[in-house]
Amino acid sequence: MTKDGQKSEGGTGPVFLVDGSSYIFRAYHALPSLTNTRGTATGAAFGFAQMILKLIEDYAPAELGVVFDPKGPTFRADIYPEYKAHRPPMPEDLAEQLPYIHRLVEAFGLPMLVEEGVEADDVIGTLAAQAESTGCEVMIVTGDKDMAQLVDGHTRILDTMKNRLIDEEAVRERWGVPPTAIADLLALVGDKVDNIPGVPGIGEKTAAKLLQTYGSVENLLDHLEELKGKQRENLEANAGQLRVSKDLTTIRRNLEIGRTLDDLLRNEEDVPALQKLFRELELHSLARELGEVEETGPSLSYEAVTDEAALTALTGRLAEAECFAFDTETTSLSSVRADLVGLSFAVEANTGYYIPVGHTGEGAEQQLPAAQVQEALTPALTGSDPKVGHNLKYDLSVLRRAGYEVHGPFHDTMLMSYVLNPTRHNHSLDNLAGERLGRATTGYTEVAGKGAKQVTFDRVPVAEAVAYAGEDAEVTLALYESLAPELEAEPRLRTIYEELELPLMPVLARIERTGVRLDLDLLGQLSEEMAGEMERAEEQAYAIAGREFNLGSPKQIQAILFDELELPVLKRTPKGAPSTAEEVLSQLAEDYPLPARILEHRGLSKLKSTYTDALPKLINPETGRVHTNYHQANTATGRLSSAEPNLQNIPVRTEQGRRIRKAFIPEDGWTMVAADYSQIELRLMAHLSGDQRLREAFAHGEDIHAATAAEVFGASGADAVQPAQRRAAKAINFGLIYGMSAWGLGKQLEIPAQDAQAYIDAYFERYPGVRAYMEATRERAREQGYVETLRGRRLYLPDIHARNAAVRAAAERTAINAPLQGTAADIIKQAMIEVDRWLAAEGLEARMLMQVHDELVFEVPPAELERLRAALPDLMTRGNDMLDVALEVEIGEGANWEEAH
Repeated sequence: MTKDGQKSEGGTGPVFLVDGSSYIFRAYHALPSLTNTRGTATGAAFGFAQMILKLIEDYAPAELGVVFDPKGPTFRADIYPEYKAHRPPMPEDLAEQLPYIHRLVEAFGLPMLVEEGVEADDVIGTLAAQAESTGCEVMIVTGDKDMAQLVDGHTRILDTMKNRLIDEEAVRERWGVPPTAIADLLALVGDKVDNIPGVPGIGEKTAAKLLQTYGSVENLLDHLEELKGKQRENLEANAGQLRVSKDLTTIRRNLEIGRTLDDLLRNEEDVPALQKLFRELELHSLARELGEVEETGPSLSYEAVTDEAALTALTGRLAEAECFAFDTETTSLSSVRADLVGLSFAVEANTGYYIPVGHTGEGAEQQLPAAQVQEALTPALTGSDPKVGHNLKYDLSVLRRAGYEVHGPFHDTMLMSYVLNPTRHNHSLDNLAGERLGRATTGYTEVAGKGAKQVTFDRVPVAEAVAYAGEDAEVTLALYESLAPELEAEPRLRTIYEELELPLMPVLARIERTGVRLDLDLLGQLSEEMAGEMERAEEQAYAIAGREFNLGSPKQIQAILFDELELPVLKRTPKGAPSTAEEVLSQLAEDYPLPARILEHRGLSKLKSTYTDALPKLINPETGRVHTNYHQANTATGRLSSAEPNLQNIPVRTEQGRRIRKAFIPEDGWTMVAADYSQIELRLMAHLSGDQRLREAFAHGEDIHAATAAEVFGASGADAVQPAQRRAAKAINFGLIYGMSAWGLGKQLEIPAQDAQAYIDAYFERYPGVRAYMEATRERAREQGYVETLRGRRLYLPDIHARNAAVRAAAERTAINAPLQGTAADIIKQAMIEVDRWLAAEGLEARMLMQVHDELVFEVPPAELERLRAALPDLMTRGNDMLDVALEVEIGEGANWEEAH
């Protein structure tokens, strides 16, 4: 049979038999634990669907059956009651996916075969025999070694995970015996998972040698007198059991089942049913692969605006519309480097317009002059009608760079979706279109190409760009019409959207456009110093190991640590190899020097590659500054994140991290100012828990960690607390917020877990309000499926009812911490809005440069320094009168970020 599914000579058709259980378990273990926003596990279903799609695409089988094991015992339990008696139950997060997987099989148009009392292996064996009797080739799609016994001149195994075909020769090469002896080999070796006994002392290699000589279990038992010693004794003592094992491992090929080859004909895919399933499971990439849900969808119209009449007509429609959606096409994903290529608009359903202004390829001669387009669009873009976009922060910066002026009011469908459900992994236009509209949108690569052949959008022919660009605006308008009523129905969420997220969007755009200066000489010096420190760490590691090795190679590190130095194996990878993950090395480093050197080298290498080497390459040649990109819809708690560079991950507690912060500098002659909330999450815990002692400590301006130490350790007062006690109290204060266990606290404090538990118990005894808050929050999360910040931002917890105890416990920890982190995020967002408005109202030159965790960073000219310092505490605490514990802002200044922090 050829790969395209054509029939081979002499056959009447290729028959594919998929071992459903093998597919499911391989998909389950191959992919990370995925869940949708409702907490339903989806990883196995996703992997299974991908594998089926690839099988159909690669082989286009005409006859295909997916065979599953039945529920309950099979005839083998009659042969040997202990068969599979000790097999653990299917994982809960896999079992809940089985109904979806069965629905997927049906929607794909594939026959699903389940025979009561008969295992899938025997159904496959019987159908394979039927196919062979008619001269058909058979492909058994599985990763199960038991199936190798079915391989012969007509039947092969297709292992799609490893992309290989297994024929008779491959079986001999892998197991040392022909397919006809595989059941015998399995009987001799036994199977712990299926509880097949085997013969003591006989492994796979020994079994293969015996079968190479005697051919079968039966013949081997007839010639036991030729064997010697313990091997003969074991075989004689277990002869009866071995015959039973052979019966268990032999796949039946002649059973009476209610299925024939006629039942294996594929039906047409039920695309609407598949799309519905993919949307239900939130498998958006698979939904897009299938294309439109229905061929008879709405009639879509996308028009090019390339002459004055069309431009006049469009601007007229924009003027008459109550609101319109718009989007930009550009040459770069970086808003500070992107050149405008075109603008698209939508004012009504199913219709989009595209105005090309910067194309350089085919059709470029049709474009209207860019200045003429800008002049014509200015009234609409600066008018008072609402303007809708998706990730408007990017579009506003692009248009500003191109000389456009755009005024609000604005609506951003990405932010609307984010506020409604911040636990979504992806708020992209394509994903939302698939989920909310049932639309499979055109991908960028479909018009611009892939990989090395991909071109920037200005080189896409105008005629091909029209539908892609017009669709972006038209889908954005449709999403707005879908999201707006949902947001309107949730007043507190609407307030978050209107008063925090939307006003923050242009503030972030300004921060990104401003960028921050870097001391390139210092970064170069740091790179050289880190290279030297890495070299010293390498030399020390070589000396300890007794030879040179690659400190970046997990495989070589495994060999050195666990084979040569025989360090204890604390954890294994999914494939069974000793783990060299950071947490493992950190634990080993407490007792052994080499893991400590490896960790030191890793840390230096990461800082060097991520920051000291990379930052200079990110500098924009037009501005001489580095411009991060703030992700406003990326975290479940509402916190901002940043990329290229990621400012949130520069370590603040390590010497190397502090040295990197010194390279962030202000305008020449100006000063760097950092404003940081003091212990904001602990203050929020005091407010939310209502704990009287905790509130009093903050009200009296006490050192909260010393005050906690005095309470937990029974000191006469904060002044009597020892440094070690304060460190322990600090670990407790922050650890409990993040759900740290007694084991984790003990590890951090280097004390036994029972002592750490005693500290935690003492803490809760002295701060009972904190314990009550935690218990009440867990219960509220279980009841409603989400928790809220003080301002009403919802933080959904899809795993709060998970059957897996570890997953459920993690969701409970998140429930406790999320209102604290989320409220802190809301507070600093409000502060950014207030400070930005104040700077503009006062006409100051001072610029907001960065937001990192609970800190805002500015560059300030000398004449404005005192005004800003005096104003920041009020601006950053304004609007938080609902708090019973006052917020405090610490202000620092210096010649660089580190000095100001």
